[in-house]
Amino acid sequence: MNAAITANQLQKIRLAAFDVDGVFTDGRFYLSDDGIESKAFSTQDGFGIRRLINAGINVAVISGRQSAAVERRMAELGVIHVLQGCKDKVAALDRLTKELGIAATECAFVGDDVPDLPLLRHVGFSFAVANAVRAVREQCDHTTLAKGGFGAVREVCDLILAAHDGSE
Repeated sequence: MNAAITANQLQKIRLAAFDVDGVFTDGRFYLSDDGIESKAFSTQDGFGIRRLINAGINVAVISGRQSAAVERRMAELGVIHVLQGCKDKVAALDRLTKELGIAATECAFVGDDVPDLPLLRHVGFSFAVANAVRAVREQCDHTTLAKGGFGAVREVCDLILAAHDGSE
């Protein structure tokens, strides 16, 4: 851990938002000769997302890219706030928080690369995945032990849920 996580900080989280490439995935995507994109998602991460939703915590993905695979996976998980093709992630989050009636300080964001920095600085609690670039790891409140695509999302979900209900 690069900063002490207190239950008090994470108890305030009402929206957990995630970048996709490098967070839900290992940062790679596969592009066929026909131009069809595919990604690999962790089922354990998916279970963590479902647990957050079932606990009444809002979940969103905020991504700079547009991907049908992301749309489909998030629909399977029940994530209704899927914001893709975002050039300004802070503005996207602000629109969502206004819609939900919550403050940015009640949000956590999980990122891995430089385009995520403005949003990571904007939220109440920031997470970097273990394989995030150094600039992101240095700016975040906490860095996961797991890498993106290999349990980092689940780790974040479990930390937030433990703070909310005292169990993992």
